[in-house]
Amino acid sequence: MEFVDIDEMTVEELREYLAALRERIAELDEQEPADMESEEYEEWGEQHEELEDLVDEVLDRLEDLT
Repeated sequence: MEFVDIDEMTVEELREYLAALRERIAELDEQEPADMESEEYEEWGEQHEELEDLVDEVLDRLEDLT
């Protein structure tokens, strides 16, 4: 995922970015590997966690601006 400076985004841009992040999480959820012990699952989990962290950052920034 490319770097995005949320501190430079408008409220509308943040909302659009948030929607895109949530869509990506939903797509990732559909691709969840069955084997929770596999390397593939570990990589999937790391991606999922990274996206969730970004969602939290965007929500925090939106809260600061509104």
